Amino acid sequence: MSSGGTIMLVDDHAVVREGYRSVLQKQPGLRVVAEASDGAEAYRLFKDVRPDLVIMDMTMPGIGGIETIRRIRQWDRGARILVFTMHQNAGFAVQAIRAGARGYVTKTSPPDALVRAVMDVLAGRIAISPDIDHELALSRLGGETIAADVLSAREFEVLQLLLAENTTEEIADALHISPKTVANLHSAIKDKLGVGSDIELVRLALRQGILTQADAGGPSP
Repeated sequence: MSSGGTIMLVDDHAVVREGYRSVLQKQPGLRVVAEASDGAEAYRLFKDVRPDLVIMDMTMPGIGGIETIRRIRQWDRGARILVFTMHQNAGFAVQAIRAGARGYVTKTSPPDALVRAVMDVLAGRIAISPDIDHELALSRLGGETIAADVLSAREFEVLQLLLAENTTEEIADALHISPKTVANLHSAIKDKLGVGSDIELVRLALRQGILTQADAGGPSP
């Protein structure tokens, strides 16, 4: 297969998109043909443009990266998606791959790591940055239930939205499901993770790096 291909960039920061557009378009055969600033726009554009590769952040306004990957892959099972994110957390990588991504690279990686990952995914290979490989190994050493191992992609997306302090109704609206389904998923998440309350859920998310103290608004509860 040719090393070239068309690319769609998905990130809510225009300056970030500009930065990696510049890196990618220096590579022979790579062409950025579309850009989106959130998951809903990415889904619409993907159906119109049909790029060879989507490079997507995990955290965006509205529906997050996991749900966006899931929707694109439902519409096109052959879609190639590479996650490029600040999240240096094995749990996010596991969930992204489970949802259908073909690669996961952190934004702290050097530019050539992104280029290599792009080429690998375009060639049909899985691409994981070395720092995430290391995190995956370390995360399996503890005895605690790992959220990424036991939650489905939909449950993990709901967990992220809950941790971002969205209401049941807001989550239902974002994911196009009923408030009752959100409540059932909320309950299932706590059951699977062995926690009895939302405050315990926050503590577990802090320990596993799904939620940072900055996101939580200060010290661990």
